[in-house]
Amino acid sequence: MCKIGVFDSGIGGLTVLEHLKKALPKEDFIFYADSLNNPYGEKTDEELFDITSNIVDYLSGRGCKIIVIACNTATTRCISYLRNKYPEIVFIGTEPAVKVACDGNYHNTLVLATPATIQSERLQILINDNKKKLNNVYLVPCFGLANAIELEDTKRQEEIINNIYQLYKEAEIDAIVLGCTHYPHIKDLISKYFKNVALLDGGEGVARETKKQMEKHGLITNKGTNDVEMIKTK
Repeated sequence: MCKIGVFDSGIGGLTVLEHLKKALPKEDFIFYADSLNNPYGEKTDEELFDITSNIVDYLSGRGCKIIVIACNTATTRCISYLRNKYPEIVFIGTEPAVKVACDGNYHNTLVLATPATIQSERLQILINDNKKKLNNVYLVPCFGLANAIELEDTKRQEEIINNIYQLYKEAEIDAIVLGCTHYPHIKDLISKYFKNVALLDGGEGVARETKKQMEKHGLITNKGTNDVEMIKTK
């Protein structure tokens, strides 16, 4: 039976997995948490191509015909490469919820993401495609935040969020795009500083697109029990 493969550079992708489980309650999953190579944002493209290819080889070897890249950095830097290398596999990427911010008609939006995602061409395309709907958008590279979440370093997490708050506390922020799948794990901390601000992540959209592509490619089984097999590198 075909399982849905999901991978990330650690625990961040679990936030996406929860949305997938709700959208596809009769499918089973293999979640590959690549903590060994965290953070992805500090790797070269060539290193990431090798790392993600090894993960895809493993997941496809386990029968996964659809793979969700539950990582913004891996999506922005590797998804085109992986689609070319593995044309027989359906890949679903994860992108910052810029369009969600546009549709919500917010006035001042922070986009929090890894430096690699902030600098990526894919994010710039997203912003350009939606610029007519965007008001003020501030792109914030969050150095070390994903790793602090992975390591459960709460002191460092708070330092980073406090520093961001000090920079933007006068900007009347009304929406924050959580542009890394690790960041929803610290929603409470972010809300502690940015009160009454909408926190937007792309997990629900990823789940909808996964279901859509599974239906399109005839991959729905309806035979699973929502089981998750966890694989974690250390």
